[in-house]
Amino acid sequence: MADTYDLIIRGGVAATPNGIAPADIAVRDGRIAAIGRVAGTAADNLDAKGLHILPGVIDTQVHMREPGLEHKEDLGTGTAAAALGGVTAVFEMPNTKPSTLTAADLADKLARAKGRAWCDVAFFVGAAAENAERLGELERLPGCAGVKIFMGSSTGSLLVAEDRDILQALRSGRRRVAVHAEDEARLRQRYALVRDGADPTMHPVWRDVETAAIATQRLMRLAREAGRRVHVLHVTTAEEMAILATNKDIATVETTPQHLTLVAPDCYERLGTLAQMNPPIRDIRHRDALWQAVGDGVVDCIGSDHAPHTREEKEKPYPQSPSGMPGVQTLLPLLLDHMNAGRLTLERLIDLTSTGPARIYGIAGKGRIAVGYDADLTLVDLGARRTIRAAWIASRCGWTPFDGMTVTGWPAATVVRGHVVMRDDQLVGSPVGQSVRFTETL
Repeated sequence: MADTYDLIIRGGVAATPNGIAPADIAVRDGRIAAIGRVAGTAADNLDAKGLHILPGVIDTQVHMREPGLEHKEDLGTGTAAAALGGVTAVFEMPNTKPSTLTAADLADKLARAKGRAWCDVAFFVGAAAENAERLGELERLPGCAGVKIFMGSSTGSLLVAEDRDILQALRSGRRRVAVHAEDEARLRQRYALVRDGADPTMHPVWRDVETAAIATQRLMRLAREAGRRVHVLHVTTAEEMAILATNKDIATVETTPQHLTLVAPDCYERLGTLAQMNPPIRDIRHRDALWQAVGDGVVDCIGSDHAPHTREEKEKPYPQSPSGMPGVQTLLPLLLDHMNAGRLTLERLIDLTSTGPARIYGIAGKGRIAVGYDADLTLVDLGARRTIRAAWIASRCGWTPFDGMTVTGWPAATVVRGHVVMRDDQLVGSPVGQSVRFTETL
């Protein structure tokens, strides 16, 4: 008797640990049950002819703004944007209102996501003076992505700037710690450059290369002193990549699609404050260095740093305008375009968006197409030529800095634990997101 499955994806080219080759994929109870020529039947079938089937894309840095800032985004709209962009899981940052500092805060976010999230979710706990001694307990709670440290002030009030406080946070717990590395003292000292109003082209002048490099160098020293693994978020400079290349035993590295795509001063002249984010978009020397670090293997993953604000907020005069831009929906189209332009291979793209995140954070059952793993799959049309439009953006903010950009490569379907949640730019079914599981907390 032929095997029966919940879903069979037929006719695609699958990227498995064994290589990239034609294969059907069968799903049962939310997990991959068979790969190859599948002879059985299924309750649901998905035609993948002409498509590549990738491990589900995992975006490990998003800001969904809930609770407290739902006028910009919420867990429903933000995860809808993720699913439309081919993303099957997101890690959400703690700088909401209130900040995610306690077990109750984490439980509240998990409860809010239930029945509303279109993809799987995990939430970071923020490090702060008031919870530093409890971080080791908090990071082991179900649904917790780990601890996030803000060394420099960005969006929100979370800040751990002094060496003794950073050390205390690093010494509490054992999972890898995610860090926003900008030097707070230098930021405050240099704020006079823009305080009374300035052109947005001054953003990377105020938050300069040294602001990032000093903080990253300090972090390496403190991480070694504490004996703690760290993950340095949204690295933007050639100088930092040189530092991090000599510290790969303790540090993993993220960069973002926008830092690999946009370049100063052009982006500020063209987009104004829509290009404003922390750390800033920098000049061509740094963009080239980021690509070199991608090619050299220094970069371990690419996260979107999805950080939406309303257009009204972004239209405030600089520097009163908030930093951040939406990105979870455009992460994969941008990277597929870069792949088609020859800047990275499909295998490297998969490592940066699926395998890498799973390796860095110890994600259980995700990050590869293998029997027994969650059936998280991103189907892409590598040859589709499409134009990114603001009207396509599901984020509540309703805009993208990439509006009007034509790309080659596009997400065609998103499958979360065997549920097809997006097909041909349309959400399908209902939100099925659950908590991401981690090997260190099982």
